[in-house]
Amino acid sequence: MTTTALFAAVFALLYVAHHLSDYPLQTDHQAQHKAGHGRIGWRALGAHAGTHVVTSLVLLMLGEWVLGFHLSPAAAVVAPLWLGVSHAAIDRRWPVARWMVWARQQGFADHGGAAHVDQSAHLALGVLPAALLIAGLS
Repeated sequence: MTTTALFAAVFALLYVAHHLSDYPLQTDHQAQHKAGHGRIGWRALGAHAGTHVVTSLVLLMLGEWVLGFHLSPAAAVVAPLWLGVSHAAIDRRWPVARWMVWARQQGFADHGGAAHVDQSAHLALGVLPAALLIAGLS
């Protein structure tokens, strides 16, 4: 498999893993508390980020089995961990809020735009670098 084909396959798998983890696999408790302070907030955030790591690993293993590509062990470990760490940082919510203030997007924020900026950040800062890392190292 070419590097380009591997990148495309891995990006698609990580994109699906991201959406599975952010929507059907995220509990209401995690969604409500992951940006909170204290033990409850950090535990909710850790559980949610852990879901991203595990789901990504499962889909990458499925991709290896079904599509027949082989990932370097380092890339297969580092990329999902990056997804978990980057996802947790973005989900603290203040990075998105600060971005929207800096970008002068208050009107967009007032009409639900933060969720779109959040998802864009996860793709640009989490999924894309992870897929590039995997394709580059494998």
